[in-house]
Amino acid sequence: MPESAIDLLAQLVRIPSVNPDLVPGSAGEAAIADFCQAWLAARGFEVHRLEARPGRPSIVGIARGTGGGRSLMLNGHYDTVTLATYEGDPLSAERRNGRLYGRGAYDMKSGVAAMMVAAVRSKRAKLAGDLLVACVADEEHASFGTEEVARRFRADAAIVTEPSHLELTVAHKGFAWFEVVVEGKAAHGSRPDLGVDAITKAGEFLVALGEWDRRLRASPTHPRLGAGSVHASLIKGGQELSSYPAECRIHLERRTVPGETGASVIAELQAIVDGIAARDQNFRAEILPGLVRSPFEIGEDAPVVQALRAAATARLGKAPALRAEPFWTDCAILAGAGIPAVMFGADGEGAHAAEEWADEASVEALADILTDTAASFCG
Repeated sequence: MPESAIDLLAQLVRIPSVNPDLVPGSAGEAAIADFCQAWLAARGFEVHRLEARPGRPSIVGIARGTGGGRSLMLNGHYDTVTLATYEGDPLSAERRNGRLYGRGAYDMKSGVAAMMVAAVRSKRAKLAGDLLVACVADEEHASFGTEEVARRFRADAAIVTEPSHLELTVAHKGFAWFEVVVEGKAAHGSRPDLGVDAITKAGEFLVALGEWDRRLRASPTHPRLGAGSVHASLIKGGQELSSYPAECRIHLERRTVPGETGASVIAELQAIVDGIAARDQNFRAEILPGLVRSPFEIGEDAPVVQALRAAATARLGKAPALRAEPFWTDCAILAGAGIPAVMFGADGEGAHAAEEWADEASVEALADILTDTAASFCG
């Protein structure tokens, strides 16, 4: 009998897989990786366990094709955010009114369950091309799971099954993190002639940061994503009330759209710092680059987009909408590794929220659509 994506989803939700980089002390992905590895192995997949970080494994199952077809990767993450803020039992996998509830049910064990079931069906169909199913760790933090997969495996295209309400996501924003260290000069609070107030100087930078954000949002450059943005996220400075602060540290995030890079953003930021320094001889600041994640975009005419859209149209009775997302996904890592990617996932609600659920009918539909897409794309 064919596997049920909803039954599998319930099993996955009942396995805690909170990302320990988000919640220190959490068990992480080892238990759910063990489950997925055993599940795929029992169904005849060639199974690879990737564990560059001990206790944080990703699982790749491969159904080898008969030859002559294109290869396709189905990619989804099984780590989740915290259970502590969930109202009720986050591991219950309760089913009611056509919904399955629990932490990760929507984001994104729904996609993992659907792609695993689709992979089994595709394996039985003996496709010409290889089908890879990648169940990955750590997407909720730094995405080292998909990075490790992309270093080890190649495919002609990929579908990331993040929830998308059964619509095709063909673009999303990226981001770049920076720390700006504004320098002052420590001195007793009674000696303004000796001290330089780093916090006041940081205020000049924050005003310029706000102006930068307004300029960005006033000039959208992407037809679906609009404009990039920038905001200050964290600030820390000073030692005590009676002293001039020697430094003030500002952490900021710049959201990017296709065409913007980490290099272009740091050049913009450096120009702002240099401009303030030109006006104020006592202003000094150092820019410390942090994590950079590229924006993502795939053409509507890409073969994987065309195959997926045709399969979804046939199953749903109407063409799915093409959309873009303001958040970042693993699509960008795969695209950066030379694997054309598109995002397509189930319907539901409550990502990272106090209550989370996946629409059962959409999860089953997703499994069907992925099966049909693999047949069309892989041959």
